[in-house]
Amino acid sequence: MANVDVMDWAKGKIEEIKTLRENETFRREFAGNLAHELKTPVFNIQGYIDTLIENENLDRETARSFLLKAARNTERMAELIKDLDLISRAEAGSLNLRLQSFDIAELTRRTIELSEPQAVKADVALEVNADGSVYVEGDYLQIEQVLTNLIQNSITYSKPGGKTTVSFFDLDENILIEVADNGIGISREHLPRIFERFYRVDKSRSRNEGGSGLGLAICKHIIEGHGQSIQVQSKEGQGSVFSFTLRKGQPPRGSAP
Repeated sequence: MANVDVMDWAKGKIEEIKTLRENETFRREFAGNLAHELKTPVFNIQGYIDTLIENENLDRETARSFLLKAARNTERMAELIKDLDLISRAEAGSLNLRLQSFDIAELTRRTIELSEPQAVKADVALEVNADGSVYVEGDYLQIEQVLTNLIQNSITYSKPGGKTTVSFFDLDENILIEVADNGIGISREHLPRIFERFYRVDKSRSRNEGGSGLGLAICKHIIEGHGQSIQVQSKEGQGSVFSFTLRKGQPPRGSAP
């Protein structure tokens, strides 16, 4: 009996050590990724400002160009810090959801309008597949961020002449929202890690396109904060479908059914 107790104790300690090592590895990877993401904009800002300081006789147009580039890199850092703050609050369970019923089809149309300049530049068509209103219950601003992240991610990894379609499906108590594209797709090896913080399928391309590297992780935290789930299905070279669920909402009183 004593031998069994010792074996159980040893097994428990082995599992505990394994968990600690995994957490330590995660912390190291997170710190390394964060440093890498911050390094580029910081060095860029430093370079532009040093050039302005060291060259007092730069013409006004060149000086303004450098300042604008420094400002864009500052915006990139601010975006990263904002996203890190959101994830930290989500993991601490303090998202403070403000639940309400709203028309997610209309929200999607507005989100697509804001993403249109990026889509035009990438030669990608955007479409909402909904005949009328689709009411869900959720935090309006946070679901807007989920849609924005998924749509912009879809545009980034689309092919010229491609298409992104947002569709809605009735699942009794829930609504399923799908963001589908016919872009470059994701290989099977990457799918299990696609919602991890800072994980990038194509590191060089995605960093060149900007972004914090936290968009999909934020989507996962927000949707799970609503007590729902988010998934991805993809085939390399054929495209991807990101889907998440939300509870059905009620239309405003007096509105058409």
